[in-house]
Amino acid sequence: MTPEIIFLIHLALGYAAWGLCFGAYILPWARSKDRAVAMRAIATLHSFRFFGLVFIVPGVVGPHLPTGFAGFAAYGDLATGLLAMLALLTFRIRPVFWFFAVVFNLVGTADLILDYYHASHLGLPALAGELGAAYAIPIIYVPLLMITHVLALCWLIRSRAVADRSEMKPLHDAAASG
Repeated sequence: MTPEIIFLIHLALGYAAWGLCFGAYILPWARSKDRAVAMRAIATLHSFRFFGLVFIVPGVVGPHLPTGFAGFAAYGDLATGLLAMLALLTFRIRPVFWFFAVVFNLVGTADLILDYYHASHLGLPALAGELGAAYAIPIIYVPLLMITHVLALCWLIRSRAVADRSEMKPLHDAAASG
């Protein structure tokens, strides 16, 4: 089997394993909590994304890891991690917390999507060995990050839709009674 095939199998199985774990343990826990508490847990996970800077550390990754992937992934992860930390620091100031929750999830999701694009465009799966010690990041860590971003964004969109409906209800009630 080629390194590219092994990498793609690992990536698919990373999503499968996290999907099973998420469905069995994480999602039931998150649904049983207040949304802010569950979002704080997601922000805590993403606050460790500063670790993505490892993609630009010589000796940890191979010298032929495409720079078009490494730099973008490293700094996108750093930005997302710092935004998640700001969300955590502002948890008691809910409007500010929710602002940073939206921003770190949008930035983090965009970062991961663009990382997948760059990895594909630059042929990273065929060069998977160049990830060196960082190989585990896209296989084990990134699937969980993407799954939690999807959940968080669904919650944020749904809560906005609910808020919009509740703001419109008095107008609808007034129109119906008039």
